Amino acid sequence: MPDVTLTTLQSLKQSGEKIAMLTCYDATFAQAASQAGVEVLLVGDSLGMVLQGHDSTLPVSVTDMAYHVACVKRGNRGALILADLPFMAYATTEQALHNCAALMQAGAHMVKLEGAGWLAEPIRLLAERGIPACAHLGLTPQAVNILGGYKVQGRQEAQARQMRADAMALEQAGAAMLLLECVPNALAEEISQAVKIPVIGIGAGAATDGQVLVLHDMLGLSLTGRTPKFVKNFMAGQDSINAAISAYVSAVKSLSFPAAEHGFSA
Repeated sequence: MPDVTLTTLQSLKQSGEKIAMLTCYDATFAQAASQAGVEVLLVGDSLGMVLQGHDSTLPVSVTDMAYHVACVKRGNRGALILADLPFMAYATTEQALHNCAALMQAGAHMVKLEGAGWLAEPIRLLAERGIPACAHLGLTPQAVNILGGYKVQGRQEAQARQMRADAMALEQAGAAMLLLECVPNALAEEISQAVKIPVIGIGAGAATDGQVLVLHDMLGLSLTGRTPKFVKNFMAGQDSINAAISAYVSAVKSLSFPAAEHGFSA
């Protein structure tokens, strides 16, 4: 199979085939996931919680991210590698350019930034310099202290209206993809239909162009013992991790995941 590129993802959106994305942090899982048909491997700053044991993503550094991107690159078998820019790694233009270069040189094909409409300028600058960017809207874990916890975003009409406007502005600025986290199903559907770029959801219903889960959540592993509403344990009923990853890909492609119970209403 040819390597997955931005053109591949755009074609999947246009054809209506769902995109399967999983977080990934090392070479072994990169090989397993990419061979199972996962199109996008997200090297997420979620590693701060699931690998490092922190209570948030905030302690993760660019050095941490570059290390794990390089690990994933070595095991990858054709998936597109998306890397998170960690907390305060893009507070200024100079920081954004320097840190994106580090992640791209480590092996990323695209970077992800959390925020809102203010991301338009850094995304424009990155696109001009050959760095594709994914904008992360809705629940943005790096802003957990502002948001007051891990809460659904976009339920109030003013907030929903702003998120729709931000999505359109970020596409116009050159964003290559959007990720919506913990957003009401109807709002996520509106945004997915309004923009031409692929939209990936996590806790955003089934109408987005693809789905992402944290690998450890998908395998039924948790340090806290709490399972988010939008998570399904794909290890249940499977005899191997490889089979669980394949089941996840199949469920996303067949539209059986996410089901109604995994989403949020307005």
